[in-house]
Amino acid sequence: MTEELSLMDLERQLLAAMYRIASVLNNSLNYVESADKVLKLLHDDCRLKCGLLTLLDPEQQSLTIKAVHSPMPNDATEQKRVHYKVGEGIVGEVLRQGSSIVIRNLGSDLRFADKLALYDYEKPFICVPLKNSRATVIGALSAQPPNVDDQTLTLLTKFLEMIANLVAQNVQLAFQVESKQKQLVDERDGLRRQVRNNYSFRNLVGHTKVMRQIFEQIRLVSRWDSTVLLRGESGTGKELVANAIHYNSPRANNPFIKLNCAALPDNLLESELFGHEKGAFTGAVKQRKGRFELADNGTIFLDEIGETSPAFQAKLLRVLQEKEFERVGGTSTLAVNVRIVAATNRNLEEDVANGEFREDLYYRLNVMPMYLPPLRDRIQDIPELADHMIKRLSKTQQRKLALTDPAIRLMMGYHWPGNVREMENTLERASVLSENGVIEPELITFSHMDTPTPHKVMPHSTAEISKPSPAYPAHNGHSSGMNKDDMDEREMVIDALERSGWVKAKAARLLNMTPRQIAYRIQIMNIEMKQM
Repeated sequence: MTEELSLMDLERQLLAAMYRIASVLNNSLNYVESADKVLKLLHDDCRLKCGLLTLLDPEQQSLTIKAVHSPMPNDATEQKRVHYKVGEGIVGEVLRQGSSIVIRNLGSDLRFADKLALYDYEKPFICVPLKNSRATVIGALSAQPPNVDDQTLTLLTKFLEMIANLVAQNVQLAFQVESKQKQLVDERDGLRRQVRNNYSFRNLVGHTKVMRQIFEQIRLVSRWDSTVLLRGESGTGKELVANAIHYNSPRANNPFIKLNCAALPDNLLESELFGHEKGAFTGAVKQRKGRFELADNGTIFLDEIGETSPAFQAKLLRVLQEKEFERVGGTSTLAVNVRIVAATNRNLEEDVANGEFREDLYYRLNVMPMYLPPLRDRIQDIPELADHMIKRLSKTQQRKLALTDPAIRLMMGYHWPGNVREMENTLERASVLSENGVIEPELITFSHMDTPTPHKVMPHSTAEISKPSPAYPAHNGHSSGMNKDDMDEREMVIDALERSGWVKAKAARLLNMTPRQIAYRIQIMNIEMKQM
């Protein structure tokens, strides 16, 4: 009767220990950390000493130690560098046969490989497999009980098998989460690389002097956190430049948040930028973070900044000056580390003079102004731009598209009031109308047929925009009629041709152009080719 009570007491003790072990495993997905605690509970509460957890390394096809409980310091257990091959020792044998092994007297079993110098040869030894949902062995759990009768040893073996099932589930879940996290990290890194490629300098097209100045400015301002104000007509690529500034800056791995300030009224714009607290106004059913808060440690792009009202500009000024704000309906002040890039197509100097734009905000934004030229002021970039756009359209439509020389000459004679955006639309419209993928002049239709639309005059800057140059200089054997920028580019092309022995393909490589692009420049700049 005493032996039955003792066995019942052990069962109750093991049941209580299983509850504690299950709680430990449920509280963490770090199976190594959890296993250390589980092995200690087995040692302290379950009469199962020197617990050992090994997991299968699929590449090496061996069991490696992940956790071991040793009451005495041991170099081998601390370093956890011990491995068991398939069939090596009792642990390796469990991996091979996939079932539990119970030894009454450890010293009498020749399979035992004493790699850890932990176990008592005069006592029993239990090793049970860990199996996944497909009943495949993924590890082994071992421990040494005291000298007990067969019934108690059987009870301890079944208990250790149940613990092994719980540990196996924890390990599988941890592996799945780890695999999913790695997949997400790889996907995130892949998307970051894709975005960086999309907004790298390779996607900023143009070889005219004014565009080379813009590219150099982007390269310089990207390094620092100075506020940038992008100026230029609608459709000149201000958002593309803002992307290039962010994704080539030290903040590239942090958020890039965009907001069109002209798209929302003042009351919604304030909530959108600064966020709001729950109950701040009708419909504010929960707290909401604003764009500035979301852009912390990154960049925020405020497009159409000139369309905001003076009342809102006063609220925006504090954020730009102090980098702090309160949510709508809130009282606590939030600080953010944000780089500001703003854009406008308005003449802010005129708006300041008319009282439509705050002067203090103008000076706060106008730290690093960049003026993007209209397309009509860089006609020589049209062949290169067209080639870039046709390649993108070919990828989108999954077919080969081609633009004929007469079509390009027609485009170079147009004034492009809608700038690059209008050119993109024109080429897409022509590609849709082309059945065979070849875009001829008759397929190209312009939004404004004859007269150019007046444009806003932008103030002068270090990147001063040149006067429009004629699309077709007169073929009179010299360069009269060209402006200074055209003359500079003409000299650059002639220099490249001379260095390459007047071979167009070699000169194109020197200028980082295609042969087709340099051929257009030779034609429109009236360069006489020499015969070598």
